[in-house]
Amino acid sequence: MSTPPRPHRRGFFAGLRASFLTGLVVVAPAVLTIWLITAVVEFVDSRVIPLIPRETLRRFLPENLAHMDLISLPGIGLVIALLFTLIVGFFAKGFIGRSLIQWGEDLVSRMPVVRSIYNALKQIAETVFAQSSTSFNRACLVQYPRPGLWAVAFVSTDTKGEIAQKIGGEKLISVFLPTTPNPTSGFLLFVPEKDVIALDMSIEDAAKLIISAGLVAPDPAKPGQVVRKKRDEIS
Repeated sequence: MSTPPRPHRRGFFAGLRASFLTGLVVVAPAVLTIWLITAVVEFVDSRVIPLIPRETLRRFLPENLAHMDLISLPGIGLVIALLFTLIVGFFAKGFIGRSLIQWGEDLVSRMPVVRSIYNALKQIAETVFAQSSTSFNRACLVQYPRPGLWAVAFVSTDTKGEIAQKIGGEKLISVFLPTTPNPTSGFLLFVPEKDVIALDMSIEDAAKLIISAGLVAPDPAKPGQVVRKKRDEIS
């Protein structure tokens, strides 16, 4: 009677390797996050702090703080930059601010090279920092590049204007189909509403799925904050 084979045991170095990889998965994101935040703070401080007159700033400080060199504190440049951006935002909402912005854009539009660079950067900024009212509605599935193959996409809006008039017939949905692993590039598709399947997962979960090439799938027990809707309720 033959003895059953002994179960294979991992070697000592294999265990060390597994432990190291597990630790790397835990430590690397934290270290990279701290490094990135530190790099951003140092970069902004190095650009903003030289522009701040120290003596003028001390005049606006309370007496108990006037003797302190607050400019040397890490992150003070970032705080000042954020406050400046906030003030500009409030100012830009007013009539005078909008008028000045319009005047400045009219001036830039007359400069051939500067005009192209400014318009490109403005479009990128408006896309990245768009308000929630103009962001994607929800994640969805569409058949691409041929029937039978499915791809994760994002519902943008109902197709309107000349495109809807030229195509005619059934209702169309404007869908953005991102690429993997860079979701900032992709394709704009005009898909019949009946061929778009809404997903329960949130926009963030769908983006993670795309960026990870399918390795990071959302938990089906936690479908996100998107309300479940039928295909005929996608608009």
